Amino acid sequence: MQAKNSNLQTSVRYIKGVGPKRADTLKRLGLTTIEDILFYLPRRYEDRSNLKTIKEVEIGKAQTIKGEVLTFSVRRTKKGMNIFQLAVGDHTGVIYGIWFNQPFMRKFFRVGERVILHGKVERYDVLQINQPEYEILKPEETVNIHMGRITPIYPLTQNISQRYLRSLAYYAVKNYSHSIGEMLPTRLRAKHKLVDMQFAVNNAHFPKDFGAIERSYRRLVFDEFFILQIAIALKCRNIKEGLAGISHKIDENLLESFRKNLPFELTPSQLKAIKEIENDMKSAKPMNRLLEGDVGSGKTVVACYAILLTIKNKFQACIMAPTEILAQQHYMTLSKILAPYGVNVELLVSSLPENRKEEIRKSVKSGETDLIIGTHALIQEDVDFSRLGLAVIDEQHKFGVTQRSILREKGKSADILVMTATPIPRTLALTVYGDLDISVIKELPPGRRPVNTYWVEESGRGKVYNFIKEEINKGRQAYIVCPRIKETEKSQTQAASMMYEKLKDEVFKEFSVGLIHGKMGAQEKDVVMKKFKEGKLKILVSTVIIEVGIDVSNASIMLVENAERFGLAQLHQLRGRVGRGEYDSYCILMANPRTELAQKRLKAIAESTDGFEIAEEDLELRGSGEIFGTRQHGLPEMRFGSILHDRGIMELARKEAFDIIKEDPNLNDPRNYPIHQRLKERFGNKIELIKVG
Repeated sequence: MQAKNSNLQTSVRYIKGVGPKRADTLKRLGLTTIEDILFYLPRRYEDRSNLKTIKEVEIGKAQTIKGEVLTFSVRRTKKGMNIFQLAVGDHTGVIYGIWFNQPFMRKFFRVGERVILHGKVERYDVLQINQPEYEILKPEETVNIHMGRITPIYPLTQNISQRYLRSLAYYAVKNYSHSIGEMLPTRLRAKHKLVDMQFAVNNAHFPKDFGAIERSYRRLVFDEFFILQIAIALKCRNIKEGLAGISHKIDENLLESFRKNLPFELTPSQLKAIKEIENDMKSAKPMNRLLEGDVGSGKTVVACYAILLTIKNKFQACIMAPTEILAQQHYMTLSKILAPYGVNVELLVSSLPENRKEEIRKSVKSGETDLIIGTHALIQEDVDFSRLGLAVIDEQHKFGVTQRSILREKGKSADILVMTATPIPRTLALTVYGDLDISVIKELPPGRRPVNTYWVEESGRGKVYNFIKEEINKGRQAYIVCPRIKETEKSQTQAASMMYEKLKDEVFKEFSVGLIHGKMGAQEKDVVMKKFKEGKLKILVSTVIIEVGIDVSNASIMLVENAERFGLAQLHQLRGRVGRGEYDSYCILMANPRTELAQKRLKAIAESTDGFEIAEEDLELRGSGEIFGTRQHGLPEMRFGSILHDRGIMELARKEAFDIIKEDPNLNDPRNYPIHQRLKERFGNKIELIKVG
């Protein structure tokens, strides 16, 4: 859509034949204005342009014929059904259109009129088409909109027919498409051979040929990606140019000291990421970087170095994690690594007593605390920092853009480092994280073993239980993961609580079995996790609460119940909880998938341990919205374009958008005024978030 024109905002109520009741029905399709109708595009097309004589029709196939109304009648069957029969003939024969229980159809036809019928041709005693689509040819009309052409087929709702919606679209196109404004500069359209907007809308609805459909959608998709990338380009510019950041001094001996104090060697990818972070932090512009790596690739230790660098420059740092368990994991890990440097680390989570929370808040505000680790509590208004220099956000897809904004503002343009263990395909990264510089940790640290993954059907459950017993008898521990806590007839999933009772009392009664799920209190969860880490529990029955942040090196086997109910990325995250020690590890996916899609997912996860390969497959199978949830990122839903299938157009639109913002950072050039207007219309109040990463 383009810059708003008052004509395009005309209510559908002003269209002849659209009364209040019909207007309410159209509203269910999101159609309240002329503009809505113009950009409500067909979901597919039928080629009804190939008109055949009645003699030429093929039985059992959808055909389009043109002829003259010979007769019509309504007859009533013995069972009380009204059948309207229309005889249509041409110079080669006769065919009948049949409508069931629609006697009113006789009002629409006159003997001698020219008509076009379309539908599946059957032969009983005569040739006939049941419930055909039709168009009555008026002598004064030169355009057919239902027949004799490539015909649009629209998404519908109850009480709205294809015929009615098609007529509505034609009315809007004929009378209003000339009012659609152009957003793109002429030079840009010419450079990429993009059709003008009026052509795009006209031919998206009523194409002259299939090539016109392709050219129309290319233009609409380009515009949709272009305005999104303009917003992202403005984010990047405002972060790098508009905000004054902190220029940290880099002590060349600090990294060497840091590496010597670690009980392991950093990988080349970790060192490369550290150098990229150093370059960001010594710049006077705020860092806005995504640290991306597979499960267990060592992102936390890279973030730890950035934290140490911040603290050595007399600033504070914070880490925001999506769950208390992950926050506690970070607290234990980072406290240990940073101990040689005398760093004061605090943990702020909602389960703490209020008086302890207040002590921590005072310590943070005074500057006594160097590093604070917590959950969403960190973005509450009563948490104030003395000199926040770095905010690390772990598992970014659990948080929205607004939370990220609030955290940055607490430090007056603090550096932002986002960590995710969900590898992101390049095209998705250009949209979901398009405003961030990206560091990728590709290899796993030495000693990390690949996890052997198997898909097992229900019939193999007994063998799986025996295998778990063998592993436990070797001294190992096991996770058993269930999708939900409460079992319903619809989901038919194994409830974790019921599974726990059965495993504890029947299957594994000789071993200690624990249960953890999201509805438990924080202290209760802590007790269970502590027992599991200490080896006092041999089996942990859990919901997906263990998806991130749990690190028990002795746990070597995971059984995922009803694995077909999980997405690929989530299964890969869960699998990352094992394989953290020196022992061979296993992930067993228990599933009897009913759909081909579920089977593909299970096959993909069983055959690959590469998170980036799995991310691409997940994007292919499920789409970006389901994986990341575009709304929580402040991103609009894609109406025309597909991040997966329109990659080339998206990257082209991105390049042009970034070039325009580079040349005209504030969109002050009169040629770019339509872009500025469209930006405000598309994002509304969200435009304020453009200044944050």
